[in-house]
Amino acid sequence: MSRSANVDLTCWDGTYTFKLGIAQIELLQEKCDAGPQHIFSRLGDGTWKIQDIRETLRLGLIGAGMKQQQALELIVRHVDSVPMLENIETARAAILAALVGAPDEKPGK
Repeated sequence: MSRSANVDLTCWDGTYTFKLGIAQIELLQEKCDAGPQHIFSRLGDGTWKIQDIRETLRLGLIGAGMKQQQALELIVRHVDSVPMLENIETARAAILAALVGAPDEKPGK
């Protein structure tokens, strides 16, 4: 993780970089009708909506530089076609990086 909101996560069939920058968070808020802290809380307390998982991951991939079509294909293959609970921790880790960064990274770097 980094304070720049990048996080490399091992999931699905490899390791992917996720980043929810301001532009992606604004879109996420629109799609989920909630702010990032609220979405993070819902993912943790079981009150999540499908979009909380799906859009957090899709927009995180795009924010990290993946092309929109490639990100959508990954989401269709690895999120839409499996039980939703399989992706909650990945979505939580992606949004947590946007909220707080990494605990071991020195501020100001």
